[in-house]
Amino acid sequence: MHNSLVQEWGLDLAKEHGINSATVKYTEFLLATASGKIEGLKGPGKLATPFEKTKIAAYTLGAMTPCMRLYAVLGKKFQELLDSNESTHPYNKWIDNYSSDGFQATTLQTEDLLDKLSVSLTGEELDVIEKLYYQAMKLEIDFFSAQPLFQPTIVPLTKGHKPAEDHLIVFSDFDLTCTVVDSSAILAEIAIVTAPKSDQNQPEDQIVRMLSSDLRNTWGFLSKQYTEEYEQCIESIMPSDRLNNFDYKELSMALEQLSKFENTANNRVIESGVLKGISLEDIKRAGERLILQDGCTNFFQSIVKNENLNSNVHVLSYCWCGDLIRSAFSSADLNELNVHANEFTYEGSVSTGEIVKKVESPIDKVEAFRNILKNCNDDKKKLTVYIGDSVGDLLCLLEADVGIVIGSSSSLRSVGTQFGISFVPLYSGLVKKQKEYVEGSTSNWKGLSGILYTVSSWAEVHAFILGC
Repeated sequence: MHNSLVQEWGLDLAKEHGINSATVKYTEFLLATASGKIEGLKGPGKLATPFEKTKIAAYTLGAMTPCMRLYAVLGKKFQELLDSNESTHPYNKWIDNYSSDGFQATTLQTEDLLDKLSVSLTGEELDVIEKLYYQAMKLEIDFFSAQPLFQPTIVPLTKGHKPAEDHLIVFSDFDLTCTVVDSSAILAEIAIVTAPKSDQNQPEDQIVRMLSSDLRNTWGFLSKQYTEEYEQCIESIMPSDRLNNFDYKELSMALEQLSKFENTANNRVIESGVLKGISLEDIKRAGERLILQDGCTNFFQSIVKNENLNSNVHVLSYCWCGDLIRSAFSSADLNELNVHANEFTYEGSVSTGEIVKKVESPIDKVEAFRNILKNCNDDKKKLTVYIGDSVGDLLCLLEADVGIVIGSSSSLRSVGTQFGISFVPLYSGLVKKQKEYVEGSTSNWKGLSGILYTVSSWAEVHAFILGC
């Protein structure tokens, strides 16, 4: 297929072109793996037993499968993007081949065979396959990155960034954008686990706390009440008819109602006393152990540790306790992040149950967003990116030059859609912008366009903003 393609272009690759070094690295990796020469492992010698042959076959498929799956995905993606009248596209034959049902079936067959051959392998041998898979994918990325570009591109976003002239400001929500679990549940669990089991266990000189069993019941009631009333509030702020055009003013007015709800819910938590008596040490320990979304910390590290970027990262969160957020990022050596959240009050190092309210609503968030930009005392060209996952992030997502929605919050999409917001998969949106891009012009990213870009992972965010 490849030979016939280049022949149509009038090329003889054997005569006119050398082989790209990135291609050589991958083919040599495949050949070495198939012959049993795997880094860090002793060579198999003669493949005398069926088990040895099966193991090497599994290793080889582990090195091949990423290429198969990648090309199957790319073929389908490219086919979706082709205009119906693009029958003369120079890569039509390539796209037709890799998007075909036959190639998709072959890819699945390869993956199924890898699964079958892996059944009898040990945990250590499965680790080898995982490393080979990862290495193969990295070699694929290197292969694509090595190809020359003959046209200007709009990605990565930081391409052409000049620290002396430009200022990149990245904003991010925290709960369920960066984390796997909502922080309120983490704080409640700390309170429940560390609370006394009976009145006799309470020292007289310390803050009086609810019993663990009472605390669990109270938290369960508060959580259920919040969920039910939140859904009612979301339903009440929806316009009766879907707006044909994006209306920021109407959305802002609607979200003021949500802000009142969030304030009432927080007051209810404070009055209940569930957050009373939690030690700062326990909070920090929980933060250090907090599981963050795959790729999140790597992205932030790549931003703040990059000396060629003039950039800042701000985390805007409803979280009741900024100390939890700071300890979560501190454990990943990310002390440079600016955290804007609510804060516990303490007596000594024990929480009083009160919350210093700073960011508890969509209105608070967007005001913090605006203040940060207002206090950037430089005359550099600013580019703002906001990454969020919930209705509370909507105003910030819209005001940023680039708003990125991560995850699949149904309430966010329902509210946004009703107010005329368009949710566009980032990849498709970038292809459209690339087609519209004119050489010599600047990429047209600006806020309040009514368009938000959706991603399924932090890897997409990373690739878009920083490249591979």
